[in-house]
Amino acid sequence: MGDIIFYIGFGIFIIGGIGLLVSAFKTHILWGLAVFFIAPASLLYLVIHWQDAKSPFKLQVFGILIIGITAYLNGWL
Repeated sequence: MGDIIFYIGFGIFIIGGIGLLVSAFKTHILWGLAVFFIAPASLLYLVIHWQDAKSPFKLQVFGILIIGITAYLNGWL
C-alpha cells in the first residue's frame, strides 16, 4: 500500500513540474527553454513570475510531502 501512495505522490510531483514548464512556455519561449534545460532557471522563474507559477509549485510541494511522509512511515528513510 505504501508503494502506491509513494507513486501517487511522485505523479503529483511530476504533474506540478509539467505545469511549471507549461507556465514558463506560456510566458515566453525562452523562459520555457531555460526552465527545461537549466535547473536554477526554474527557481528564478518561480520568484519572478510567482502569480503564474504558484499553482504548479504548490502541486510539487504537495507531491514531495506525500513522498516524504510515505517514505518515513515505511521506514525507507
